[in-house]
Amino acid sequence: MQDIEKLPIEKLLTDWRLTTAEILYHLPDHPVLLQSYTWQDLDLTPNFPQLKKFLTFWERSLDGRLHSVTVASCELIKPAQVSFCNGEFKLH
Repeated sequence: MQDIEKLPIEKLLTDWRLTTAEILYHLPDHPVLLQSYTWQDLDLTPNFPQLKKFLTFWERSLDGRLHSVTVASCELIKPAQVSFCNGEFKLH
């Protein structure tokens, strides 16, 4: 995964997001069984070119046939979240 501090601010403010994919694939020796693999990287939404590049590599180079891919994505920079408190506690 790329180091977030090294990314230009333009990427962080556009659609680059932390993307996680759960990849289910068939075990090569036992095709009726499924195995799970978790992939995570910074990727550009909504096309996910990094994920597509990885899945292309998988299909070309690895033996386990893909079953399904579930993708979740989260913004890196979000508006500040404000919450109000009901009380105040002071310690000496």
